[in-house]
Amino acid sequence: MPRDTLTREQIVQTAIELLDADGLEGLNMRSLGRRLDSAATAVYWHVKSKDNLVTLAGDQVWDEIELPDLQTVDWRSAATSMATDLYAMFTRHPWLVQALASHLFHGSGKARHDDHTLAVYEAAGFVGAEADQAAATVFMFVLGNALGESANASLKRRLGRDGGDAEERIRDTVAQASETAMRFPRLRARLEAAAATDYGAAPDNSFEFGLQAIFDGLESQLAARRPGRGGVSGRGDLDRVV
Repeated sequence: MPRDTLTREQIVQTAIELLDADGLEGLNMRSLGRRLDSAATAVYWHVKSKDNLVTLAGDQVWDEIELPDLQTVDWRSAATSMATDLYAMFTRHPWLVQALASHLFHGSGKARHDDHTLAVYEAAGFVGAEADQAAATVFMFVLGNALGESANASLKRRLGRDGGDAEERIRDTVAQASETAMRFPRLRARLEAAAATDYGAAPDNSFEFGLQAIFDGLESQLAARRPGRGGVSGRGDLDRVV
């Protein structure tokens, strides 16, 4: 495809598809050009570099997160919805979690999400930097949970490139880890439970449990500063939570 028939939108969307399939390590201008049926030089004409392309792709996927209407839902429902959508977006695009450690992301997609996130916590009653602290606490919890999915996807790709059956190698490693864990009483009890097959696996609904625990803590801080509850506003009080 000649460079004058390519668009930046086509390139970015194709880059996202390639990143989803092959990860950061699989993205290069030649492989992207093949998917676009175009020369790598034509791609460079629209984007400056691979790093710039990752930045553009990373910003675009933030638009997948729905922004709840704060006129129709309460802040906690809105915060839960956005955090759940963020987690889903990270797991659909596990390369983004890796890229956050090596790229400086910016753009209208992320800005749109961040602005609405602050609006949610301001609607809850947090003021100024407190809204940033509350938002950052939830974001880091979501990112931490998505890190496992990202690492697993990267590991499977690496094992696949090395040859052999990646799933089989992972199962063998889990079996060895479980054998070691049987020497420790609490881990052994977990493995002996009917539903447990891997002591390292998180119990069902762990993400939801942790997310709601954070919101419970934030709500308790807001309640403590209300008149008649014996609390006073305290930035120090919030800092102990977030």
